[in-house]
Amino acid sequence: MKFLVDRCAGHLLAAWLRETGHDVVESRDLGPDPGDEQLLENAHSQGRVLITIDTDFGRLIFRDRQRQSGLVRLPDVPAAMRIQIMEQVLLHHSDALIAGDLITVRGERIRISRPK
Repeated sequence: MKFLVDRCAGHLLAAWLRETGHDVVESRDLGPDPGDEQLLENAHSQGRVLITIDTDFGRLIFRDRQRQSGLVRLPDVPAAMRIQIMEQVLLHHSDALIAGDLITVRGERIRISRPK
């Protein structure tokens, strides 16, 4: 699977995804922060699932109808637990990511939303 990992989601998560065989680009390697809209567009244009802790992306997708190729939001997940949570997301919800759904993890809850 192809991912774009937002700088706030962490380098360790990106490195783990690479180690497990995924195609990963980190936003921090693309230069200065282009802003949320451009980051989402970059992920979409490359067919990448965006991983972030930022909650603003839901507004861009649902209210502003910005195009995207899947999103994982980890707003309340401590850095030390992001790899473990992503492992569970990939194990149980890969189909949702492939379909371009939005996955939000808050505590022990995983919510899947499908943009129209």
